[in-house]
Amino acid sequence: MKTDVGNDLVSAIMATADTFLRESQRLFRPHGLSGAQYNLLNVVAEFEEGLSQRELSDRLVVDRSNVTGLIDRMEKAGWVKRTNHPTDRRAYRVVPTAAGRKLWEEVTPRYLEVVAQVTDGLTERRMKECCDTLKALETAATTWTLPKA
Repeated sequence: MKTDVGNDLVSAIMATADTFLRESQRLFRPHGLSGAQYNLLNVVAEFEEGLSQRELSDRLVVDRSNVTGLIDRMEKAGWVKRTNHPTDRRAYRVVPTAAGRKLWEEVTPRYLEVVAQVTDGLTERRMKECCDTLKALETAATTWTLPKA
C-alpha cells in the first residue's frame, strides 16, 4: 500500500534528519558553533552586502522570530553584525564580521570533507534524484490539507 511505503519514507527522512543534526554537533561544537549558526554563517558569507532577516529566514527555511534570536547570539559572539539597509531605514542587513568569516573559512573545508564522506558511494545521478524527491516532498509538505474526521 502506498501509504505504508510513504510512511516508511517520511520516517526514514525524519530519522536521517535527526541523525544529521546529532552528528553535526561533533563537527561544529568544538568550534563553539551549532548547526544552525553554521548554516547562517554559511549563507551570509556568500553575500558581501549581507542579507535581511527576511531573506535569511527564507534561505534557512525557519521562522523570522527564530532568526532574530540566532542573530542576537551570533552578534554577541562577534561572528555577525547588523548594518543599515541601504534603501530601507526600517531594515538592516546581516553580514559576517572578520572573526565570523575566519571561523567560516576554518570550518567549511572540514564540513565539505564530512559531506564527501557521507555521500561517498552515491553517484551524482542518484544524489540529484534524491534532491528532486526531497524538493517534491518539501513542496507537498507545505500544501497538505487536514483529513476530515
